[in-house]
Amino acid sequence: MDSIAFWDKVAISVRSRKILQTLLSENPVLEKIIRNSKNVNDVQLAIKNWILPILKRNPSAEKYYYAQENKTNLARELNWQDLAAIRILDYIDHAGQEFPDQNIGGVLAKTNPFKVLWLAAHKGTGGAKSAFFNDMLQLFRQLNGTRALTPPNKKKVKKWMKKYPSGLDSKVEELRKINQKRIIRILIEKIDSGEMSMKKYCFEPGLSFERKQKLMNKWWQESSFHLQFAIRSPEILNEMLDYTLTEETMKTLKKARKKGIPFFVNPYYLSLLNAYTPDYVLGADLAIRCYVIYSKQLIEEFGQIIAWEKEDKVKPGKPNAAGWILPSHNIHRRYPDVAIFIPDTVGRACGGLCASCQRMYDFQSGRYNFNLDKLRPTESWNSRLPMLLQYFKDDAQLRDILLTGGDALMSSNKSLERILNEIYKMAQAKKEENKLRHDNHKFAEIVRIRIGTRLPIYLPQRITPELCNILSNFKNKALQIGIKQFVIQTHFESPMEVTSESKRAIKLLLKSGWAVTNQLVFTAAASRRGHSSKLRKVLNKLGVLSYYTFTVKGYKENANSFAPNARSVQEQMEEKIFGTIPEDQMDFAQNLLHDPQNLVKNVNKLRKKTELPFLSTDRSVLNLPGVGKSMTFRTIGITRYGRRILEFDHDPTRIHSPIIKKMGKVVIIEPKSIDDYLEQLLEMGENPKEYTDVYGYSIGQTEPRMAMYEYPEYDYKVTEEFTNLEI
Repeated sequence: MDSIAFWDKVAISVRSRKILQTLLSENPVLEKIIRNSKNVNDVQLAIKNWILPILKRNPSAEKYYYAQENKTNLARELNWQDLAAIRILDYIDHAGQEFPDQNIGGVLAKTNPFKVLWLAAHKGTGGAKSAFFNDMLQLFRQLNGTRALTPPNKKKVKKWMKKYPSGLDSKVEELRKINQKRIIRILIEKIDSGEMSMKKYCFEPGLSFERKQKLMNKWWQESSFHLQFAIRSPEILNEMLDYTLTEETMKTLKKARKKGIPFFVNPYYLSLLNAYTPDYVLGADLAIRCYVIYSKQLIEEFGQIIAWEKEDKVKPGKPNAAGWILPSHNIHRRYPDVAIFIPDTVGRACGGLCASCQRMYDFQSGRYNFNLDKLRPTESWNSRLPMLLQYFKDDAQLRDILLTGGDALMSSNKSLERILNEIYKMAQAKKEENKLRHDNHKFAEIVRIRIGTRLPIYLPQRITPELCNILSNFKNKALQIGIKQFVIQTHFESPMEVTSESKRAIKLLLKSGWAVTNQLVFTAAASRRGHSSKLRKVLNKLGVLSYYTFTVKGYKENANSFAPNARSVQEQMEEKIFGTIPEDQMDFAQNLLHDPQNLVKNVNKLRKKTELPFLSTDRSVLNLPGVGKSMTFRTIGITRYGRRILEFDHDPTRIHSPIIKKMGKVVIIEPKSIDDYLEQLLEMGENPKEYTDVYGYSIGQTEPRMAMYEYPEYDYKVTEEFTNLEI
């Protein structure tokens, strides 16, 4: 007996039966169809004949359902009932299909929701969990109108935003001072006992505790201090948090250590976590805490994590999943116009390890780690660096280089300056060689340089005047050869991460002439109502613009952090909408990134003029486990566990590798049900009733990229030729 046939015979729970009874009693037509049908084929035919006339009431809905591609213009015309009707029909059209479910080791998962309902109603079997039945109950409430869409108004969103304090609030700053004092005291004790010993950071004999404390406060301003004293064990973490971690959490962290999961939390970032939480910051640090504390699912999966982004698997000289031929692991590429460059420096590490890190697969293989001394570049790197950058010079379409890691700013000033100088030489050579090419055969020249870093959050002490002088000097000379856009892309996850230290770091970066944009990972804790909106507002005040809101990537290992894509669409439609820039202000907004030194003034001028609480300049997307980013999807199925099956189209707003014409659509099985997600929010102190509409968001559309993020135009026509491509 295969596993699917096995589940057909498994009895459902009492709770599931009660939800089923409610579903059938609320929908007499559905009950009649299920009760009177002899088999699932009869059920599906009857339901289809019932739903199609409902769909025909809106011609746009009918066209959308039958369209081979997701049509943005049609999607805008769909009402709440249309979404339900389309999902029911999609469930029927994909009934019986099987998909490898990497959340359970690649076992085939079948979607056949109406068969499950028929088995449950006739035999009390089918093996489905209550999350499945509740999702179906909400679907038919959406269809029959008993669950109407009730989006929040602007006043409601602002009320939600007030729940989340910022790290700049005076009361929060006082808490952080207490945390810092406690951490420093413990570090002094460990240095005195010899448990921690650092050449640079040690005490002369006879120093009083007060003098040691004063010295430690001085060292606290140095990034190297925080890296050298980073907490690498659960026991020391618990001690630093005044032994407030639960026994269960400690067991989990110890298992993580046994599994070989790196552990690295620097003292500064640890000071943002509260040991004891007053009512006015209750739950405020959860989005930070979930970055530090590993989940049981991650520990169970570590060692067998499957790489999510297939195009990041690089074999030198061989095409990756997107068809791009790459010279080494130092370069990753998905799109024709941009590639990631990962130098062989300390930049392969970070200022800390995020529990839901997209590179956990590489930490698992040992390619990334926190042995900072071993990551320092060797002599061979000096010769390899210009050779690797030739890839960008000799490519017909590359115009954007994203310097990242790890974390690009973990590199020393000397290493970073050398990298930037070599990028300058490469861009200059590409421009000179282009002069020899005929019209219509010219290559795209480098017009954008980006640096990916989380150090303004993890380790703002790293952002120094010396570093910013390097950035400023590079920009000044790069402008002369046609590079026009200079962007620091960072990852603020919570308004509680915005501190006086990070504010100073952002100010220095903007002063250097580099714009700062933010990419938020939409974890379960970050997805709470008003949380992202508050973060956008706080960042806007500092002159930081939102760029991406990412769905958490990964399978079971990141299930705990994952917020369903339906919640991302809900937030996009119900909360971000209040930050939409009016059309008559788009010209002004488009030029914001051109003047980084005045970003604070200009962003807040725009917010004031338009009366917007924040600027929603970001796009909600998922990095597909195929090629590229998208939020264009339809919900085509649901597992017995209530986990939704989504079918993604590629982002229609940007150019992709030609391989997507062969790849087709990408199917993803989400790692948790909406029921599980709402239960998790309840544990975080949220009211699940404020999220109930999330069940109804079953279709997504990728938002267009803001004009400010588009590439500047060339004064010549770039060749249509692709190089370094093999399909």
